[in-house]
Amino acid sequence: MNKEIFHGTTILALRHKDAVVVAGDGQVTLGSIVTKHKAKKVRRIYNDKIIVGFAGATADALTLSEKLEEKLERYNGSLTRACVELARDWRTDKYLRRLEAMMIAVDKDKIYLLSGNGDVIEPDDGVISIGSGSTAAQAAAVALLENTALNPRVIVEKAMKIAADLCIYTNHQITVEEL
Repeated sequence: MNKEIFHGTTILALRHKDAVVVAGDGQVTLGSIVTKHKAKKVRRIYNDKIIVGFAGATADALTLSEKLEEKLERYNGSLTRACVELARDWRTDKYLRRLEAMMIAVDKDKIYLLSGNGDVIEPDDGVISIGSGSTAAQAAAVALLENTALNPRVIVEKAMKIAADLCIYTNHQITVEEL
């Protein structure tokens, strides 16, 4: 059986000036065909206190989001503890190890990138991205941070536009969530 490969997306998270902004594009690609233009890959969980964005297989990403929310419930909303426990489970659980997705999770204080390798990465400069257009989005966000006085939401929107202009797996249908 020939398994089609889902090509990425772009998720960008930024913490700056007491704001946290997460954005994701809406394109879903199956092989060389765009199958959806307005997918929502950024959403709020845990009583709207946490924003997650995901790249990869949709069912896998939704499973991870549900697992993270379970961990948040178990650890009273501690994003750090929930992410560490999810990453541990993701790395060691036979079923979870097969999931093909990455996730960014943020709250008012922290930004984390989670991967199936057991990674829980907190960026030094408050900017992190995942997905096929992540390099362009993150580079644009850092350049805008360092060279403009734009507010965080505008920086994220402009960076995502740049990524969509460059990456064929990223479109201009952007979902933005802000804390």
